[in-house]
Amino acid sequence: MINPGLQNRTVLVTGTDNPLGIGAAIGSLLVEIGARPFLHRYRATDESAAGARGIAADLADASVISQLFDAAEQTSGPVDVLVNNAATWSADSFLPPSVRSRRGYLELWSDPAESISAESINRHFFVNAGAPALLMQEFARRHIARRSSWGRIINISTAGSDGFPAEVSYGASKFALESYTRAAAYELGPFGITVNALALGPVQTGWITPALEQALLPTIPIGRIGTPKDIADVVVFLASNQAGWITGQRIYVAGGHRM
Repeated sequence: MINPGLQNRTVLVTGTDNPLGIGAAIGSLLVEIGARPFLHRYRATDESAAGARGIAADLADASVISQLFDAAEQTSGPVDVLVNNAATWSADSFLPPSVRSRRGYLELWSDPAESISAESINRHFFVNAGAPALLMQEFARRHIARRSSWGRIINISTAGSDGFPAEVSYGASKFALESYTRAAAYELGPFGITVNALALGPVQTGWITPALEQALLPTIPIGRIGTPKDIADVVVFLASNQAGWITGQRIYVAGGHRM
């Protein structure tokens, strides 16, 4: 196995509430390779990756951003890697309810789409794009202040960000996150920080029903739904020394679902 060079590096991972989710898988893999993950959750819980510490906080509250870094530094040391995995999601649509009920593609979703609203726009954009932007800013501020020359930021997006029917605000907020990713890569590169986004295909974290899986499989050349471990592996690669000349990229991790 190639040594990614992450031993004893502190990695702040947001959005690790779901024990079957991507954030939890990232935390577990980081422990395995000798890194020091610090795991953010939305709600307090006793469940955690063995060997990982963390904190509960609502990223809709901008005041918690510095608190996350303070807590990570106090328990694990200065943050070397930031993984913006936390997100909020609800299905919303431009279509009125009378039309949505006749659209076949919505029938596979267990959560029927609501009408797009100021509330759905604001919620999605702040948690999915605004909070990660503030986390990147805080990461950069502390990195530059301590004159570090090595840093990694990895943002979790979706393969549907350039237009996501029935999930319009979620998709648009992730597109905004990708724009922040490219701008941050340009601005922070001179300080030794790489910034990349993963555009994920369908990953089973408990939300994909058997019917939806059967509908999705023909669109995935690899022939299977993704797993959280699939994503964790790529996160570790982008955080590694081997990925030091990769920045500003949107990388599809989707089994060929999107190319």
